Amino acid sequence: MARGSQERASEQRRLMLTLGVAIAGMLVEAIGGWLTNSLALLSDAGHMLADVGAIALSLFALRIASRPADAKRTYGYYRLEILAALANGAVLLLLAVGIAIEAWHRLRHPEPVQFRTVIVVAIIGMALNGAGMWFTHGGQHSSMNLRSTYLHLAGDLLNSLGVLVSAGLIALTGRLEIDAAVSFLIAGTIVWGAYRLCKEAVDVLLEAVPAHVDLSEMLTALSGMQGVAAVHDLHVWTITSGMVALSCHIVVVCEGPGCRSHDTILNEARGLLREKFHIEHTTIQFESETFKHDELVH
Repeated sequence: MARGSQERASEQRRLMLTLGVAIAGMLVEAIGGWLTNSLALLSDAGHMLADVGAIALSLFALRIASRPADAKRTYGYYRLEILAALANGAVLLLLAVGIAIEAWHRLRHPEPVQFRTVIVVAIIGMALNGAGMWFTHGGQHSSMNLRSTYLHLAGDLLNSLGVLVSAGLIALTGRLEIDAAVSFLIAGTIVWGAYRLCKEAVDVLLEAVPAHVDLSEMLTALSGMQGVAAVHDLHVWTITSGMVALSCHIVVVCEGPGCRSHDTILNEARGLLREKFHIEHTTIQFESETFKHDELVH
């Protein structure tokens, strides 16, 4: 079901609050990392920088997506939201490569780290990430941008926890290599998050069946309606977050006094798709059993 203007306005407000929190977290960790010479802390700040860019792109996409459809773009600008998510993932991948290169250098040539200050900054970072996660938490039915932002911040919180642990281990053991090792782990979490985000965005662009839809179950449900002989050319795809579309051909049979009208079957099909599969945007074509569908396709 497509999200309304009120939902999108609420999403923009939540993202604006989260953007402020992310900027604050990025600055705290970047300054702290520079002062303490902690690559792990700087890596986490880099991840936060990517989050700031991601949220800013999401807000831009939401504003553009609110523009009305026109004769050339009949769905409007909804897909810009997906392109923004894909760009976010690509930036994260590049950032992870840069962190890994610097971590390898520091692993070979360890540098001193002011671990006491790192501990304080990491705790502040965890608190700010937790606040951002609270703003963007909306469950599995929230938009892709809210979910991707939530996952970004969840990864940052874990990264801050890793920085905190690394500073504690350095304090206990004096092994400076731990800072570089944790940076590798942070780079790995960035890659994993970027992969998931890019995969979801690419699936939308390729018009893949949404993850929550069981196509075989849907086909069985539609074919089982009274008066339906068969269902073919069934396609389900995502236009943008929360907006799933469907098109199909339904072969109808009309025999005896209980023959059902096309309008009755259409209303039942649309109700089934809405209530069971949460799909509102449907295009259904009816055919008779004698219609020579294959012969019309060249």
